[in-house]
Amino acid sequence: MDLTHGLSGLLVGVLVGLTGVGGGSLMAPILILLLGVPATTAVGTDLWFAAITKSVGSVVHHSLGEPDWQVVRRLAYGSVPASIVTSLLLAQIDASQIKHGLIISTLGVLLIATAAATFGWGRVQLLVLRMEAPLAAAYRKRQPMLTVAAGAALGIMVTLTSIGAGALGAVMLMALYPMRMTARRLVGTDIVHAVPLTIVAGTGHLIMGNVDLHLLGSLLVGSIPGIIIGSLLATRLSAAFLRPVLAVVLAATGIKMIFS
Repeated sequence: MDLTHGLSGLLVGVLVGLTGVGGGSLMAPILILLLGVPATTAVGTDLWFAAITKSVGSVVHHSLGEPDWQVVRRLAYGSVPASIVTSLLLAQIDASQIKHGLIISTLGVLLIATAAATFGWGRVQLLVLRMEAPLAAAYRKRQPMLTVAAGAALGIMVTLTSIGAGALGAVMLMALYPMRMTARRLVGTDIVHAVPLTIVAGTGHLIMGNVDLHLLGSLLVGSIPGIIIGSLLATRLSAAFLRPVLAVVLAATGIKMIFS
């Protein structure tokens, strides 16, 4: 079973480094559906898995000068407080069955939404780019506020399901900053922002007893080299390749959750 966990970590680590997505979108469904891990434990363990692997990936992306730190700060202003509040509310739910059902239902919905949004994010980007000058100016003026709001939404979703820090965050960034975000900067910004968010959310789950440290260690054995490989590959691949990879990963995961 440890070998299976290690290989799962390696696969997900590569995908996280390559696309900025995969930690929650792939690992949580794998733990719940294939390995039979309880939903609350899967989410809590996955959050720390994402926090550690993305910390490694963020070092690589930072050394390459890719993250947009202003955008990272704006997202964190919304995501970190929202994560703390969500953790406090989740801790008040005593019935494990209710928690399990809430997490599984939200997980499924977010996977479907994420896959659909990613397949259509080119249209979202085009729509934003085609805004008329007065509307575009108003949109740019509201970008900081909208980015904080997007961060708050991510904070809630990530804390509840471990999904969103990479997948939905990437789509939101593409919609909010269609000209500013190249494919490589998008991945770097997304990964760097995910680090404080997943640490805060993971700490909440750790306090609630939802983290399996043995399972986490097995996953990390594969994921650490995986995310280094994926992050380095991301610098050598064009946007034309990265975006389809991102869409296929999310679509396949969503379909797996629906029909399993």
